[in-house]
Amino acid sequence: MEHVTATLTKPALKIGPYQVDPPVVLAPMAGITNVAFRRLCREYGAGLYVCEMITARAVVERHPGTMHMMAFDKGEYPRSMQLYGVDPKTMAEAVRIIVGEGLADHIDSNFGCPVAKVTRKGGGAALPYKRRLFADIVSSSVKAAESAGVPFTVKFRIGIDEDHHTFLDAGRIAEAEGAAAVSLHARTAAQRYSGQADWSAIARLKEAVTGIPVLGNGDIFTAQDALRMVEQTGCDGVVVGRGCLGRPWLFGELEAAFAGREIPEGPDLGEVARVLRRHAELLVEHDGATKAMRDLRKHMAWYFMGFPVGSELRRRFAMVSALDELDELIAQLDHSAPFPADALGPRGRQGSPGKVTLPHGWLDDPDDDCVPEAEDMHSGG
Repeated sequence: MEHVTATLTKPALKIGPYQVDPPVVLAPMAGITNVAFRRLCREYGAGLYVCEMITARAVVERHPGTMHMMAFDKGEYPRSMQLYGVDPKTMAEAVRIIVGEGLADHIDSNFGCPVAKVTRKGGGAALPYKRRLFADIVSSSVKAAESAGVPFTVKFRIGIDEDHHTFLDAGRIAEAEGAAAVSLHARTAAQRYSGQADWSAIARLKEAVTGIPVLGNGDIFTAQDALRMVEQTGCDGVVVGRGCLGRPWLFGELEAAFAGREIPEGPDLGEVARVLRRHAELLVEHDGATKAMRDLRKHMAWYFMGFPVGSELRRRFAMVSALDELDELIAQLDHSAPFPADALGPRGRQGSPGKVTLPHGWLDDPDDDCVPEAEDMHSGG
């Protein structure tokens, strides 16, 4: 394995009053970073673990499914939540509810989602193009959160596409309006999750935003990648998304890397099976057996990536419907199979680049601050 020496002398990452050590944040991922998965990751290493994306409107309307998604573990601190919204008033009201009822200790905001159902309404990665509207959302949210001492942070992408970069303006505006930190996913919305993240954009943002922490996101699949990103860009911390899918122990590797310790070897298949079983138990505890086993199925290919499992056994794991059935399948694995070297690369959705779906006339005037059509969804995109 290639090694990058952890000679990092940066001060500890602080987001508002919270010290994040190691400087590692779990990115919110819809349908993934629920309370069960976050607990599993936290058992391996410290950091900041963000809940699935929540829509501001659903908080204001107190949508029951959304309130369930906003659950946190007893030992989870600081409790970190990501909000999505397109309207300053709705965002501020959602923040007021969250801080007023003590539902979270840190609120992040999503201005990076590239999904068509979000961008076609002017949300996610489309929104920072409207600079005044973006500033209004950040400003009103910061004001609503600050009375409770809750830091508000902002995550965004490089821009809509190569012709419409928004990240430098977004970073400067977020800092000016009182955000406690910014995170950059170093891809455009048009790239979605394809190709390579452009880490040089993180370095440029770090040069432009000097008063608050700048975090980098994109293509961190190993602990070495995280060290390299910090060294190459000067960013204050890293945000890890797809790299931990089927690999919650990555957070233990990241903790070791940032502390300058030797990075542990990847687990054998027996240990992976134990982690998978633990994941199942935590999901059952949170959601009940039926929903939990259905939810677990999507994780199977990630857990077994590169391992000699066999197509028939893989198929049965992907259709598992009960804990005793899971135990029976786990017993058929070769528990001594070592962690495969080719399992360290990209995982999760990659797809291909494409044209970003935007509201009619969206690109006509970046200073038009009209609020887009209200988003009609209750969970993350």
